[in-house]
Amino acid sequence: MSDFVTPLRESTVVTTLRTAGCVFAEDEARILVSSARTPGELAAMVERRVAGLPLEHVVGWAEFCGLRIAVDPGVFVPRRRTEFLVRQAAALVSPGAVVVDLCCGAGAIGAALAAAHDDITLHAADLDPAAVVCARRNLGAGGGLVHEGDLYAALPAALRGRIGVLAANVPYVPSESVGFLPAEARDHEALLALDGGPDGLDVMRRVVAGAPSWLAPGGSLLVETSERQAPPAVEIFTAGGLTTRVATSEELYATVVIGTRPALPAGDATSRTRPGPRFRGSRVDRP
Repeated sequence: MSDFVTPLRESTVVTTLRTAGCVFAEDEARILVSSARTPGELAAMVERRVAGLPLEHVVGWAEFCGLRIAVDPGVFVPRRRTEFLVRQAAALVSPGAVVVDLCCGAGAIGAALAAAHDDITLHAADLDPAAVVCARRNLGAGGGLVHEGDLYAALPAALRGRIGVLAANVPYVPSESVGFLPAEARDHEALLALDGGPDGLDVMRRVVAGAPSWLAPGGSLLVETSERQAPPAVEIFTAGGLTTRVATSEELYATVVIGTRPALPAGDATSRTRPGPRFRGSRVDRP
């Protein structure tokens, strides 16, 4: 707790947030008071949160897989459910693998995979310039390279056919449903990070279409989707020539479709295994 924050002052913040409709007022108050450096800064943060800005945009960071991820205003906020995609991807990483975080947003998935496996070659890409700025802050210190552009067009040509794990948290909200999202997302995150087209699967189709030529033999593409969209997503993956399975987490209400490019015949490729990934504990402040 900051020196200037008394229990009484924190209690006032909790009351203010709860009155404004913040369901997790106590948790949010702790984050706000620990982030503010002066009473004036705390008051300004509380005012922005009450006005409806996402907590992560107010404080400038989000917790994800035990990491603090920088998130600027307007940038997609990493969701806790996406930690399930990270765990699925981390289990598929081989030593020295090329890993790509496509539609990376702030680079949360890439940062978590780099923390779990310190010997990967990491690339990330996003179409949103503001997201690219964030991702470079979050990944640059660890040697990750972040590219700005539309899906595979943003990646270096030298990665074609070499990607071991391709994680793509594509937008998957159907266009007509965007207006029903919580105001925090609808009003404060980039539309291109949310809108997946008429059925929510347009961007996924484009990612799957290009995956076989970018994945290494035996490499895998992982995409988060909704439970309802999983069956058509599986059809898209299978039609794209990928061996496909679905992983789900009831705890995180998460669904991940995983497609693998067929490996080379025995004798042409060497199978490698490694110890399981390392994850720091993740505190859950919001669903």
